[in-house]
Amino acid sequence: MTSTPDTTDTDGLTVGQVSTRLDVTVRALHHWDEIGLARPSLRTTAGYRLYTPGDLERLHRIVVYRELGLGLDRIRAVLDDSTADVPGALRAQRAQVAERIDRLQRLGAGLDRMIDAHERGLLLTVEQQAAIFGPQWNPDGPALARQRYGDTTQWRQYAERSASRSPEEWQAIADGIAGFDSALGDAMDAGVTPGSPEANQLVERHREVFASYFPLTRQMQVCLGRMYEADPGFAAHYDGIRAGLATWLRRSIDASARAHHIDPNTATWPGSQQ
Repeated sequence: MTSTPDTTDTDGLTVGQVSTRLDVTVRALHHWDEIGLARPSLRTTAGYRLYTPGDLERLHRIVVYRELGLGLDRIRAVLDDSTADVPGALRAQRAQVAERIDRLQRLGAGLDRMIDAHERGLLLTVEQQAAIFGPQWNPDGPALARQRYGDTTQWRQYAERSASRSPEEWQAIADGIAGFDSALGDAMDAGVTPGSPEANQLVERHREVFASYFPLTRQMQVCLGRMYEADPGFAAHYDGIRAGLATWLRRSIDASARAHHIDPNTATWPGSQQ
C-alpha cells in the first residue's frame, strides 16, 4: 500500500492502522479477510479497504478469542451462529487451558528435578542414602563424583536417569549391587579363575548391574577394573568382601576383554587423553 486517503475512525481505518491499534500483523488481517472471518466493510474510491467501528469490534473479539486459544473455525461459529453457546465454548476452552497448565507445571517440576540431578547426581536425602546404601556410604560421594566427572557424557546419562528414579528404584539397584558383590565373593571361595566361563558370566553381570548408571562398553569396563584395583576406596570395598577380590575382578574383566578381541593394555575411556 503506497498511499491512502486521510481517514478518521468515522470514515474507517486502514489495514495498517488496525494492525497497529490491535497489535495484529497485517498478514493475519489479510488472511482473516480472505477466509471471510473479518472483512473490511468500506472501500475508498481509490480501492483501499477500510474497517468500520463495527468491523473493529468484531476484530477485538477475534483477538480475544485467539488469545484464549480458540481456533478460527470455532471463533467463526461463536461470532456468526446466533444459537452458539458462547459460555459453553469458553468453559470448554478454559478446561483445555487448565489441562495445559497442569502439563506445564508437571514439565516444570520435571525440569527442576533434571537440573537438580545434573547438579547433585543423587536426589535422595542423607537419611535415604544411608538407609539404601548402608552406613558405610559417603553422602558426599555424588558431589565428589560431579567435581570429577561432571563434564562427561556419562555423568549426563547418570543424571538423566537419576532424575526419574524413586527411592524404591534406588533400593532395587542397591540390592542388585549387593547381590553381585556377594556372587563375586562366592566365586573366589569356589576357586573360580579369571577367564573361565563362570568368571566371564560375572563380568557380563557386572556390565548389566552397572548399566543402571550409564551404558558400559567393554573398553570402559576394563578402565573400571583398573580403577577398582588402584583406587584405595574401591580396593578397600572389594577387598573388604574377600581379600584380593579387587585384583581378581580386574583380572577377570581383562580376560573377558581379550576373549572379545580387546587388548586391556590399550583400552581407554571415551574422551580421555590417554
